[in-house]
Amino acid sequence: MPPRIIRDLSDTSGYWAAVWTMCPLPDVHVICDAPVGCFNLVATAVPDYTDSIPHIENITPATMTETEVGGKGTGEKVRWTYDTLAAQGVIADKRVIVVSTAESEMIGSDLSSLVATLGSGTTFYYSNSLAEDEWAGRDRVLRWLWAQYGAPGQVVAPRPASVNIIGPTYGCFNAPSDLAELKRLIAGAGATINLVYPYEATLASTPRLAEAAVNIVLYREFGAGLAADLARPVLYAPFGMRETTAFVRELGRLCGTEAQAEAFIADEKRTTLQTVWDLWRGPQGDWFGTSDVGIVAGLSHAEGLARFLGDELGMQLAFVSARPLRAGDMDNEAVRQMLHRRAPAFVFGSVNERIYLAEAGARFTTFMPAAFPGAVVRRSVGTPFVGYRGAAWLIQEIMNALYNQLFTFLPVDGAYSAGRSGAPVADAAPGNLPWQPAARARLDAALERLPYMPRISASRQIQQQAEALARQRALAEVDEALVDEVLAAQQQGR
Repeated sequence: MPPRIIRDLSDTSGYWAAVWTMCPLPDVHVICDAPVGCFNLVATAVPDYTDSIPHIENITPATMTETEVGGKGTGEKVRWTYDTLAAQGVIADKRVIVVSTAESEMIGSDLSSLVATLGSGTTFYYSNSLAEDEWAGRDRVLRWLWAQYGAPGQVVAPRPASVNIIGPTYGCFNAPSDLAELKRLIAGAGATINLVYPYEATLASTPRLAEAAVNIVLYREFGAGLAADLARPVLYAPFGMRETTAFVRELGRLCGTEAQAEAFIADEKRTTLQTVWDLWRGPQGDWFGTSDVGIVAGLSHAEGLARFLGDELGMQLAFVSARPLRAGDMDNEAVRQMLHRRAPAFVFGSVNERIYLAEAGARFTTFMPAAFPGAVVRRSVGTPFVGYRGAAWLIQEIMNALYNQLFTFLPVDGAYSAGRSGAPVADAAPGNLPWQPAARARLDAALERLPYMPRISASRQIQQQAEALARQRALAEVDEALVDEVLAAQQQGR
């Protein structure tokens, strides 16, 4: 049996989970037990291509070299890095966390004892970079921060109607926008925010996690472990109209602010959700039931989009695959093969899926970013997927994409169109020439590969071009070879 080739990884390791979870905390400085170029350059470049953060300032590599890897060990390099940072004043008033990397783990470097000889409060975190993915890694980091720097075991009376938002970190798709909408829903339900952890918190504020009455987990991929450790009621960020209404109502019940929550829901139905109603139940409403969708995203966005687009809007779900993979989910290669066979009208995914669509020549499929890896910038707070505003924004973007699909088939100047596609454009309506059965079958097979909505326009366009070509060559009918020639010209012109 041939070896299985891993193509286009969707996620990264426990090391990056540690960096992206710890470094939003401004009173932390991370020393990574690593070579220089592999880690300080990536600490600049990777978040820049995801969060558009030009540089993470509170991370320094320990300048590991071949000497350390060859048997000397990395302890001296880590100590030198710590002393240099201390002399420069970089780590004054900060807690230092030394984090293992794939390189240090491969040589068995364990710095648990060394950190005790460095500055007070310095700790060592084993990232398990070689065995753990970023989702399990982020969950473990959050629980470790609570165990090390929080208040585990202490009984703290919660502040009434206060909530924690757990989960937003660096490298999470659409975090600023989804977080902004979640805050708006919390305020609408009558609750107040205690901590947004770790995105808008400090390490010193970690014990305050115990003060919230309710914990809201932004991502289903990670964060549930910390929420369980805090032992308070847990809610998850909602997707779609129904789920958001249930979320606001339940949060109001837990906080004792039911009347305010109900008033907020009623106002949102008159305002924010009017957009959804107008577009979903307007003249374009039939388009939703005839458009199919493929989804590849993090667990929260994959499941949330499936519930909203499929269950609420009635769009056809061609496939849904989450990261990390659940039982039955397709890996990247299986997704690639499916998109090559037949791409749906919409694909929500990462740059991996965008590449697969380009390989397949799926020019009638609309790609919509819904996951990292990118590159796609999501720093604006106006592009939420969650909540009421997420429902309105998504349906607006889908509607614009449907109009754009129609625009693909609008008539343009004949000479210009012929020059672009390499095939002639007829100036007469199709149907003036007979078609051989094999030619008609070939046309039907090509149309079956297209999303439903553009099929009529595509059929008309292909027939025009095939019949114009037949007339140029003084043929009495359209044969299969002419259809193949037109289809090939269209493929080259995509």
